[in-house]
Amino acid sequence: MAEGWESLSDEDLLKVRICDLDLKIAGSEVEPRVQHLQAALDERKILVKPICYLGAEWQSPDGVPAICIPFYLAHPRLRQLEMRQMLEIEGGTPDTCDKLMFHECGHAVDHAFKLSPRKGWRDVFGDPRAAYDPTIYHHRPYSRAYVLHLPNWYAQSHPDEDFAETFAVWLARPPEEWRKNYAGWKALEKLEYIDRTMRGIADKPPKVTRGGLLGEAAKSKKTLGQHYAWKRKLWSTNYPDFYDADLRKIFGELTPGDETAARFMKRYRRAVTTAIVNWTGEPKYTVDALITRLIKRADDLGLGTPRDESALLIDIGSYLSALVSNYLYTGRFKKKV
Repeated sequence: MAEGWESLSDEDLLKVRICDLDLKIAGSEVEPRVQHLQAALDERKILVKPICYLGAEWQSPDGVPAICIPFYLAHPRLRQLEMRQMLEIEGGTPDTCDKLMFHECGHAVDHAFKLSPRKGWRDVFGDPRAAYDPTIYHHRPYSRAYVLHLPNWYAQSHPDEDFAETFAVWLARPPEEWRKNYAGWKALEKLEYIDRTMRGIADKPPKVTRGGLLGEAAKSKKTLGQHYAWKRKLWSTNYPDFYDADLRKIFGELTPGDETAARFMKRYRRAVTTAIVNWTGEPKYTVDALITRLIKRADDLGLGTPRDESALLIDIGSYLSALVSNYLYTGRFKKKV
């Protein structure tokens, strides 16, 4: 155990191994969230006690009734480091943490009762063996075939996620509420299926109660610096070639008296980043890193702002939104030609 790590500078804290932080759910801000989830399961007489543990990221290990909760949520100092390293804290408020917990619980319940192999499950949600990349998927923003729980229309990413999202809505809200909210939606059929299925397993012991856990913080020999190097790489892969023609079309050459394009983008960076994150659901680090590279390239090209400021803001915002939306569909910010 690393004594006194809470008072270390970021630079020194990044040298500490995760296993040496000696983190625990008990007594942390995570504990009430775990208790809230268990109370919801108990109220519906679902006899599952998900194995909740601290690890690298939100997940439920395949085939195991467990929920991995990011370790940084277990201590204020680590939340602070997460914010500085990634520019956001996923699950950092009670509401967002509950949403993620309830979603992962859907996977855990599926694993505990082996629900997805059932024909009825597959008739409703699809084949769980479908190719899967949760960061790249086609979605229809106005589809009424899926519930809306986590951002980015996540239910549309895969049958397993569709089930977990629908389960989360079912678990978090009383029947009269979700029936009213999804009246006329095809998603209501999925909610009704889950309601029938959960009633069918109520008061019954789960088929699976344990299994191997992935990425346990208590066993991780990685330093925090190595962890964040991995995490930043995960969220910033496949950046585009920053085509000079695109930036020149938006900004133009620098003329005497003009503000530079780089300075203009720095001025509006926070507002533009927030808007794009809100509308696309992409991680803040990914969007911010993209804007950083665009600023650098605009500076290298010596571009200026000869046009109306509001028009420029609309153009650069639209351009960034297009790049980020394309990333969601293809895994790349810009299609290769």
